[in-house]
Amino acid sequence: MLSYRHAFHAGNHADVLKHCVLVQVLDHYTRKDKPFWYIDTHAGAGLYALDSGYAAQNAEFRDGIGRLWRRDDLPPAVARYVKLVHDLNQDGTLRRYPGSPALALPLLREDDRMRLCELHPGDHKLLLQTMQGNGRRVKIEAADGYAGLRALLPPAPRRAVVLIDPPYEQKQDYARVVDALKDSLQRFATGTYLLWYPLLPRPEPRLLQDRLARLAPESWLHATLSVQAPSGEGFGMHGSGLYVVNPPWTLPAALETVLPFLARVLGKDAGAAHTLAHRIP
Repeated sequence: MLSYRHAFHAGNHADVLKHCVLVQVLDHYTRKDKPFWYIDTHAGAGLYALDSGYAAQNAEFRDGIGRLWRRDDLPPAVARYVKLVHDLNQDGTLRRYPGSPALALPLLREDDRMRLCELHPGDHKLLLQTMQGNGRRVKIEAADGYAGLRALLPPAPRRAVVLIDPPYEQKQDYARVVDALKDSLQRFATGTYLLWYPLLPRPEPRLLQDRLARLAPESWLHATLSVQAPSGEGFGMHGSGLYVVNPPWTLPAALETVLPFLARVLGKDAGAAHTLAHRIP
């Protein structure tokens, strides 16, 4: 369909959860001297203006990154993420928000590599502009993210962080993401995979959660963040979830602080909540 544009939602509560976790994972990977790849299956435009265009229409960022912007009581993992956003807004005014590629880029070292897939022609063009000047470090394909992921695994350095973050504009995506994760683990079992999904008052997210549970990898973490009660009309995203395979051993302790903080600060009503489950041998 290719009608989805992430710019409408840039910096919202779902981005806050996803990007807090992504930063923690990438920071952990850089602790070892060995290089790694960052792979993003649905990279979007890479960087988003918040004071004009799509993002300004619904201004979802105001109830996401906007609620964290000037706070001085952020948990360390949240403060680390917010600082990276501040680095793109050096005058202190929140005008730009990094998509996952722009957030990840300053965390990568000279020998690390970034591999990005984006099929939407408009976002692909913007992504090329956002990531230009990085030479061989960043490779961008105008490709279906699922097919692109199969082609990239296993990565040359045998270390990788993979973000699977489709728009879920088609119901088939709920099944395709799990199939993609299962196939990826067969090709490259030791990578760290982050699979994001929306929480909606519909059956598809619940079925996705059931399918993820049946994957039963040796090491996993599952976190959700809801900012409000589900709509009685059956519309709208009230939260989101992240399923991480082979998470850093440090991630559960960080999220035990981060999740209740985000539920409290980003929550809109009494339905704000979080969950955290994990198995890390």
